[in-house]
Amino acid sequence: MQPGRALGAPSTETGDMSAEHYDPLETRDPAAREAALMAALPAQVRAAQAVPALAEILRDVDAGAVTSRAALARLPVVRKGELLQRQQATRAAAGDGWDPFGGFSALGWRAMAARAGRPAGRVYQSPGPIYEPEGEGRDYWRTARALFAAGLRAGDLVHNSFSYHLTPGAWMMDAGARALGCTVFPGGVGNTELQLQAMAELRADAYAGTPSFLRILLEKAAETGVALPHLKKALLSGEAFPGSLRDWLQERGVTGYQAYATADVGTIAYETAAREGLVLDEGVILEIVRPGTGDPVPDGEVGEVVITTLSPDYPLLRFGTGDLSAVLPGRCPTGRTNTRIRGWLGRADQTAKVRGMFVHPSQVAEVLRRHPQVLKARLVVSGEMAADLMTLKVECAGGAEGQAGLADALAATVRDLTKLRSDIELLAPGSLPNDGKVIEDARSHR
Repeated sequence: MQPGRALGAPSTETGDMSAEHYDPLETRDPAAREAALMAALPAQVRAAQAVPALAEILRDVDAGAVTSRAALARLPVVRKGELLQRQQATRAAAGDGWDPFGGFSALGWRAMAARAGRPAGRVYQSPGPIYEPEGEGRDYWRTARALFAAGLRAGDLVHNSFSYHLTPGAWMMDAGARALGCTVFPGGVGNTELQLQAMAELRADAYAGTPSFLRILLEKAAETGVALPHLKKALLSGEAFPGSLRDWLQERGVTGYQAYATADVGTIAYETAAREGLVLDEGVILEIVRPGTGDPVPDGEVGEVVITTLSPDYPLLRFGTGDLSAVLPGRCPTGRTNTRIRGWLGRADQTAKVRGMFVHPSQVAEVLRRHPQVLKARLVVSGEMAADLMTLKVECAGGAEGQAGLADALAATVRDLTKLRSDIELLAPGSLPNDGKVIEDARSHR
């Protein structure tokens, strides 16, 4: 495997750009895909164990034994908060302990590059701040596949309105578009009139950026009488893309599709012409876990998106994105055979402050672990300011009947874990909504 190139990333030869699919990987037998992904895991665990932070986290793990989803699920989840904490600690360290990436990256400069033999091509800053490395290689962030699914082809001019400043968003789209053989105009953000002028005079075929800024551009074009007859395609990310805006764009001649990507792991999933969820990228392993835990949930249940990348450069294993989604059943009607997800459904970090104490989703998960007869739980915080009330709603096997003493036991467990009192409501299986919420803040002051 080439440095910086994940399993499932295309070679330099991407095949026929007039075809319906980007490459043969998209239509392979799901069992063959799963076998390839699982076969790649031991090498990825070894790559992770070669960087300081993950060597510590995975010190007791036999890399050769991680060959299944069950084995993967036994590894700890690394969440953005831990990434930030480790980065802050190692950025403050002296001497050889200094590491702006918190010990998670095989890339860097000076001594870090010498350690792995691979320099970082670029480094970015996201809010926190969290720093992300970029390695060498064509389409490093794996965005070409998403752009292709949005209809972009070699020879198109792409007007890229993601920010080229600090964060990697623009560079992710830039690299993918150029890998397709497109020409890129680096519009960045702001300067609406100048960007609109460039779109018109250069006759841009496609737009990459946030959906809200594309709307601003098209509204300004209508207001000023600027025609954009060539602009037909768009790949949108960074914000929610509701159906109402999709239809609004279509009425103005622009067909927009969405991509789900993060600065930590690159492209995760992308929309297709079927408009039925988002198809997973070929270079990642997806798990949906119960918020606050590392426990995978059944397909269809909403939970936190956890991603394992297959690049040795930034070998994040079980990275918790903090986003909620769910697996959709069946295959994409376009012929792509990879797993589909529902898209972004909210945030998994549902920590609430109740009567001066923080209550975390992991504490609710611990309640379930201590009481196996509880199938699902949701902690509802209600009341007025300074008069907070907690109610733990739980689904029980067999319903509320025959559960004598369970409510008292649950109340005691909640008090033990949170130091707070809670009412208990026993429910039949299937009573709680499938929205991924473990803690619902229903207070009137928000």
